[in-house]
Amino acid sequence: MLESTEPLDRFYSVIPAGGIGSRLWPLSRADAPKFLHDLTGSGQTLLRATWDRLAPLSGEQRIMVVTGRAHRAAVEAQLPELADLNVVLESEPRESTAAIGLAAAILQKREPGVIIGSFAADHVIKGEAQFRQAVADAVRAADAGYIVTIGIQPTEPAVGFGYIKTAGPLDIAGAASALSVDSFVEKPDLATAQEYLATGTYYWNAGMFIARADRLLEEIGASEPDLLAGLLELADAWDTPRRGAVVDRVWPRLKKIAIDYSVAEPAATRGKLAVIPGQFDWDDVGDFASIAKIHANGRKRDLAILGEGARVLADSSSGIVVSHTGRMIALIGVEDIVVVDTPDALLITTSANAQKVKAVVDALKLSGSSDVL
Repeated sequence: MLESTEPLDRFYSVIPAGGIGSRLWPLSRADAPKFLHDLTGSGQTLLRATWDRLAPLSGEQRIMVVTGRAHRAAVEAQLPELADLNVVLESEPRESTAAIGLAAAILQKREPGVIIGSFAADHVIKGEAQFRQAVADAVRAADAGYIVTIGIQPTEPAVGFGYIKTAGPLDIAGAASALSVDSFVEKPDLATAQEYLATGTYYWNAGMFIARADRLLEEIGASEPDLLAGLLELADAWDTPRRGAVVDRVWPRLKKIAIDYSVAEPAATRGKLAVIPGQFDWDDVGDFASIAKIHANGRKRDLAILGEGARVLADSSSGIVVSHTGRMIALIGVEDIVVVDTPDALLITTSANAQKVKAVVDALKLSGSSDVL
């Protein structure tokens, strides 16, 4: 088992800290996305917990954060150890290929042969020793030339996650758990998810990617050559006085495409994608039902209460209440309820409908109600 005090050789952690988390509205907003919130009651934001999880693997000076310009001050306040040269700012969101690809291009130019691992800023992981072991195995597989992802063993027929269909084991020195990937599959319906769970050959796609930076760039170039050209132009200017002008010219023209489509799926087709089964608890905290589940610890009739100074009176009720107003909230005889009370917006729904909150955000955008987004 990897010791937490042993950074991995040639390894660099990359934390893409983007996205609004629209299924967590009105808590998560454009100016305060979900990675800047404490959603577990631990006293740490999701971003800070991600940093603390990765620091033993790469060392604090080898963690790069890719985030929006508007979030720089908040990110740096939460991560005072973050080196200035490891802050990569996006002028506007361009999806995960641009964010992770730019980090790879910059680091490859600075340190040829570097292995990078991309880990979202807003996920919850329990079982950190198992997480470290999975990353160590993934780094060895990446060094052998594979694009590597860490798949999560499903515990239920979840319909909110994409899945990874595995084939057989791979013979990679130091990564005995590595499996070849047959394909990525989109979020299934319940019946299909139950079939996946029964086979034992499908894993949840947790969006963790580990690869040699040069191999990642090679895969981007094979599927999106124009995007790669832009990323290399940015990286060439990044550590020079030309950065600002080149970013303003090149970044807005980069194609918006998720790394699953530009890298993972094509690599799987070519037999160059590996998956390491992750034997740890993982949640992407995608909606309020996920937060309620994290706090319930398996007790379905519990009521989770979040928010400093929250005032909640409940009788025979379950679900989650998030209060940021200090207003008294009384619940009587309601099950699996979701109440999110903020100074300018109130959300009331149920756990079963938590995924539909994104539709509310879309409707607010269409109505021009940007003041609450």
